[in-house]
Amino acid sequence: MNQRPITEDDLHAYVDQVLEPERRAEVVSYLDDHPDVASRVAAFATQREQLRGALASIADEPLPAELNLSHIIEGRKRRPLRLWGAIAAMLLLGIGGLGGWTMRSVLQDGSNGLSALAQEAAYSYNVFAPDRVRPVEIRASNSAELTQWVSNRLKQAVKVPDLSVSGYRLMGGRLVPTSHGPAAMFMYDDDRGDRLVVLTRPMSNRNLDTPMMPQSTGDVAGFVWAEGGMGYTLVGQLPGDTLKPIANEIRKQTRPI
Repeated sequence: MNQRPITEDDLHAYVDQVLEPERRAEVVSYLDDHPDVASRVAAFATQREQLRGALASIADEPLPAELNLSHIIEGRKRRPLRLWGAIAAMLLLGIGGLGGWTMRSVLQDGSNGLSALAQEAAYSYNVFAPDRVRPVEIRASNSAELTQWVSNRLKQAVKVPDLSVSGYRLMGGRLVPTSHGPAAMFMYDDDRGDRLVVLTRPMSNRNLDTPMMPQSTGDVAGFVWAEGGMGYTLVGQLPGDTLKPIANEIRKQTRPI
């Protein structure tokens, strides 16, 4: 029987004690075989307990009267006309500004959405690229399994770029959690040991197409773009003029037909 790979989601669910007993046993077995990951999970658990301890006194405080549900409902019963008047005003303003808000949504997806994706890629690089034991969950030797796994989780056909023409080998990949849902992370290295990370996930605006733009977070830099509703970013600790042709190659390979 093939055991499902242990993901970051599983590790965090293990720390939060929300795994089913069978899956929990699989995670425990995995941690026994991977002491480096076990050490990281132990740190997560320590942080969780520290937070619980720090907030325990607040959690035991009585709920303020103004936040009591019955108090809120009673207050709303006394102000029905004011409430409906406010709703009507909001509807009128919404109709008048519909075009502006539509454009605002597009701009947010094009700037803030891609900015978030770029930051997620930088975080993933900083966590996994320095790892010399298990930087990826599924190795390149199982690339077919990797492609199927991430495509199923992202509910989108995902292409794994081939960067051999740029001098980089696929090491493998994994799923990483983000505030916008799971993302597929692929890692590459070259003969010098330099590593690159490609991160991709669906964007909130599924019809989004955005030109490639540079991004930088600390000493991690790269390029980010969106095409056909999918966001892509390439990051590494290399100069922009070195990364841009590689990003162009990725975009060419992942472009929808």
